Amino acid sequence: MSEILENIHPIWLYSFIFFGKIIEVAMATVRIVLITKGEKILGATIGFFEVVLWVILAVTILTDITSDPMKVVVYALAFSLGNYYGTIIEDKLALGSVRVEAIVKKTLGKRMSIDLRAKGYGVTAVDAYGKDDRKEMLIMHISRKNTKKVINFLKSYDEQMMITATETRPLYGGYGMLRK
Repeated sequence: MSEILENIHPIWLYSFIFFGKIIEVAMATVRIVLITKGEKILGATIGFFEVVLWVILAVTILTDITSDPMKVVVYALAFSLGNYYGTIIEDKLALGSVRVEAIVKKTLGKRMSIDLRAKGYGVTAVDAYGKDDRKEMLIMHISRKNTKKVINFLKSYDEQMMITATETRPLYGGYGMLRK
């Protein structure tokens, strides 16, 4: 392996280290998210390729490291960027589900529930009491991919309402959810 690495131009070597490490760390980020979301087989598959790439990169970095410390700098920079790009990729994938709660004026609650249901979302409406008046709490479990769309829809009724979103891992049942 060291003979091959000696014959590669430093620019190509640094490029391989740089882009390889970005890909490896991005894979690690996505793998961790997949496993925590219950996608064990896909997470394990990504983990296999991640480790193969890591071993190749480690050998590349450690070969003659004392005469070329720039490899360490390139590796560290790529590690940082890999974390950054990994979170962007995970955000685009938007795996999992979210519990969205909106505390709305009582007078808006019924209309909002009907409109959300017409769009295919399951909504549970609960009477609530605010500081000064009656409220209604709308509770929904939705795909993370739909979070921005639902929040924008809710805000179109009233910019002053309170909205929270919490990532969840549904265990059983619910409208539009898989039964396990």
